[in-house]
Amino acid sequence: MKSTQKFTAIMEPEGDGYLSLCPELDIASQGDNIEEARQNLLEALELFFETADPSEVKNRLPTNY
Repeated sequence: MKSTQKFTAIMEPEGDGYLSLCPELDIASQGDNIEEARQNLLEALELFFETADPSEVKNRLPTNY
């Protein structure tokens, strides 16, 4: 069974685009607009969970997750 977790996504204007950040995991991305920045952050998070060592995931997750 898959578990679902919610994380914060912060979008901020930066130059001509947007920066997207997940502070809980210290993962960031960017895009030309808010939606692209959000999608790129989702992709970065998916790649992190697919490829990171389980100990790295555990170290980055806050203790209440």
